[in-house]
Formats: sequence, C-alpha cells, structure tokens
Amino acid sequence: MASASLQFFAFILALSGVFGNITATLLPHWKVNADVGSNIITAITQMQGLWMDCTWYSTGMFSCTLKYSVLSLPVYIQAARTTMVLSCILSAFGICITTVGMKCTKLGGDTDSKSHACFAGGVCFILAGIFGLVPTSWYTREIISSFLDQTIPESSKHEPGGAVYTAFISAGFLLIAGVIFCASCFKKQQGVWIYPPKQHHFPSTEQENDAAYNLKDYV
Repeated sequence: MASASLQFFAFILALSGVFGNITATLLPHWKVNADVGSNIITAITQMQGLWMDCTWYSTGMFSCTLKYSVLSLPVYIQAARTTMVLSCILSAFGICITTVGMKCTKLGGDTDSKSHACFAGGVCFILAGIFGLVPTSWYTREIISSFLDQTIPESSKHEPGGAVYTAFISAGFLLIAGVIFCASCFKKQQGVWIYPPKQHHFPSTEQENDAAYNLKDYV
C-alpha cells in the first residue's frame, strides 16, 4: 500500500496537471507562425489557439480575435475544445475527491471510505489525462501534416506552440497521479484478499449453561 508521502507526491503532480490543463486550454499558443516582414508595422508573430487568434507586431503591440463561430472551425479544433474542457472538469473533480481520500487528511471517514475515494479520484485523473492527450496528439498531427504539405505556402505554415507542450506534460502528470492513486487502493484490497482476518470462535455462554443443566438432571 502506498504511503502517505507517495499519495502526497501524486497529489502535487495532479495539481500541477490541473493548472497546466487550464493554462493550455486558455492560451492561444497552439499554433505559432513566425514571419518577419520588411515594414516596421508588419506582423512578426501569429498565434492560433482553441478560442482566439492573436498577432504580435514589431512595435510591441498585439491584437486578439475571438473565434465566435463554432461550425466554421475544423473538426480537430472542435474536438480539442470539448475534450480539453472535459479534462479540466474531471481533473478538478479528482482533486476534490482525492483531498477527502488521502491518508494525510482527516476527512472521508474510515479507511475503506478513504480508499474508495482515492480510487475514484485516480480514475478521474486517468480519464482527464486521456481526454487531454488525445486532442493534443490530433492537433499536433494536423500541424505537422500541414507543415510538410508542399502545396501550402511557407507563410501559411505553423509550428506547435507552447500550449501544445504544456498540454502534453499536464496529461502525463495526470496519468501518473491517477495510476498511483488507483494502484495504492488496488494493493490494499489485494492484501485483504490474500490475508483475510482471522476469526476466533469462542464457545457461547449459553451452550455451557445448557451443558451444566443437563449434567444436573442426571445427578
């Protein structure tokens, strides 16, 4: 059974994954295009995200445009929006549940209840990691395939931005934390199955009294 320090380490990993997931979902650094122009007012960096597109100028100013239309977006961006939001929600639920089930907290009741809470939180972390990993991989694949396409001009090609790497790392943290929490509960239940508690059988007082009365009847 995992110690309290190992569970605390997994909780720190999960907390880092939650913050990284939220940051990656909101940042516009999913696609980055560096294009240096000859004019001072020419845009030098263009970034595209799940919710907005931003442009940095050589003067130090930037402008962002929100993506209001959902149906006009590509399928991989729509899928990334949905799954990243689900990943943030599941990871937040996992933080709340594991806070109750961890050994170092005084919440959650008895040992069995805390063990079940840790297992449920670990499942939430694993699902959150999967929901964060799948759209990020799909998004990266689209960027790479577009970059290697010879028919697309150089000025329209993009590279993965910082939000993509943040989403990958956050998904890894959530998966590791979920596996640690689930493994700790599984090992505990396995130990109970292998070494069941010994049951001591003591003769009841009523049986002794009945035997005494029977001997008195024969006397």
